[in-house]
Amino acid sequence: MALGKEQIAKRIAKEVKDGYYVNLGIGIPTLVANYVRTDISLEFQSENGVLGMGPFPFEGEEDADVINAGKQTITTLPGASFFDSAFSFGMIRSQKVDLTILGAMEVAENGDIANWKIPGKMVKGMGGAMDLVASAENIIVAMMHVNKAGESKILKRCTLPLTGVGCVKKVVTELAVMEITPHGFKLLERAPGVSVEHIVASTEADLIIEGEVPEMVIE
Repeated sequence: MALGKEQIAKRIAKEVKDGYYVNLGIGIPTLVANYVRTDISLEFQSENGVLGMGPFPFEGEEDADVINAGKQTITTLPGASFFDSAFSFGMIRSQKVDLTILGAMEVAENGDIANWKIPGKMVKGMGGAMDLVASAENIIVAMMHVNKAGESKILKRCTLPLTGVGCVKKVVTELAVMEITPHGFKLLERAPGVSVEHIVASTEADLIIEGEVPEMVIE
């Protein structure tokens, strides 16, 4: 069974370690803050100038002045701080962020990512994603494996304008967890009930498969 967006976020939350500073991109990544273990201490950073984001607020408890980079209302944890964009991007560019979690429209087997230019739509520009992919040492992508037409978004080469080159380390989709190695995508885990054959058929890029591929554990 393919995962939903919430389950993708739950799986990625397992990648977050104690003491990390983590940037959450727009889309599925913003859900990760809801599922991080309570026995570890970390700081979520948003490029619009927030350090110390918490989970999404309950309905009726939203504060329209407290938002993330995707203009969604958020909560903040004790000790959270607010600052301007210059300070925020200084933090990003000086590599103070340990883990960046981004959405994407395409990822290539060499780690290239395309996540800013939507075909046929007017966009203002690449935005902060450019700084994030250029500065981050550890980038995990949360995305759907195929598009609405059933075509793979896990590719040998990206077809859309690139945001970053050779920067993605791991991808989590509704079907699989894949690591990007010097030799391409390596299949690490599969969604519960999803066969390796189905993942291979849904992937335009070649997959490295070593032994039996375990199912993801989604708690």
